[in-house]
Amino acid sequence: MSTIIFTMTHKAFNPPPDPMYVPLHVGRALSGDLGYMGDDTGDSISKWNPCFSELTGMYWVWKNFRTDGNVGMCHYRRFLIHEDDRVLTEKDYDLLLGTYDMVTTKQVVLNNSYYDGYAANHHIKDLDETEAVIAQYYPAYLDIFRKTVHGNRTYFGNMIVCNKQLFDAYAEWLFGILLRLRERVNTDGYDAYHKRVFGFISEILLLVYVRYHKLHVCECKVGMPQEKAETKQVKEALAQCFRCKDSVRAGEIFKEALHKRPDILMEASDPFGELMLTLEILAICEQEKNAGLETIAEKVPDLEKLLVWVRNVNAIVRESGLRDERRNASEKKAAPDGAADGITPQAWKVAEAMLRSHPHSCRQLPFFPLKQE
Repeated sequence: MSTIIFTMTHKAFNPPPDPMYVPLHVGRALSGDLGYMGDDTGDSISKWNPCFSELTGMYWVWKNFRTDGNVGMCHYRRFLIHEDDRVLTEKDYDLLLGTYDMVTTKQVVLNNSYYDGYAANHHIKDLDETEAVIAQYYPAYLDIFRKTVHGNRTYFGNMIVCNKQLFDAYAEWLFGILLRLRERVNTDGYDAYHKRVFGFISEILLLVYVRYHKLHVCECKVGMPQEKAETKQVKEALAQCFRCKDSVRAGEIFKEALHKRPDILMEASDPFGELMLTLEILAICEQEKNAGLETIAEKVPDLEKLLVWVRNVNAIVRESGLRDERRNASEKKAAPDGAADGITPQAWKVAEAMLRSHPHSCRQLPFFPLKQE
């Protein structure tokens, strides 16, 4: 059975050599021609791309592409991959979809509920309005929707592959919700990141649909050929500062980058969480410097080694917190007054604060670098 996977993109890129991967320029109605097939022909919502992201491509595939085989979507810098970190081939999909209903990403396991995470990072009224739309038009899904959004799992990226009949059935249900939601949600005043509200909400809706229909799903790792160029540039500038033992200048560069790109710490820009971890390192350095101590960046002037170190710090502090939760309240211990496991009190307290205020930054997202052929 043939498989076509549309690779959603808004910029020129080097697609995989496998002809199964077909570039689709999303939002082409609003931008210059990249030389790829576009989502602005036939029945199209291409002009709504700022709010729907890759879903303008999904809508186009649903309405305009016909096949008796399998169809799917991925991103220009995200692909479903083998456990050995190689991009899946048409033969792989033929085999998988002989057993499974759908192939998609591994679920992200959150440190709190999806609802709480959405409230912390987006406009919660939009998710509440989604529930209202489902209650009115798709009431059979309401119970599973509520259980899912108050649970701690979600899919991400809207990367799916399945037969066209299932793809169309899912798209009809999804856009039945989202197009009604669009009539109720006012995105005026949202920045470019938060305008992508319908793309964000669709990720949890995929899990709702899968659970309601009890689909047999193959969940795969996601591989990335590379980070965003902008993210790489910021990291290189920060790494140079750390090599010069200048954490103060690193902090200034970080603030400048954050001012220019408010979404720099979001998953789409920082898929491996390294910029968020670097922010934690800078906070630790500032606290250690204020305490008159030699900072960790002065001891270890290498960003890659510091990232390994701070991940270990977070793991130790998290495990200590879990042990504390298992003790009686009267026995619970505060953060250590002196060094513990080679960690200064300042580093310990910053890690505790990071784990409380940014739990998503401390989870392991299912992204992996692709192996080179």
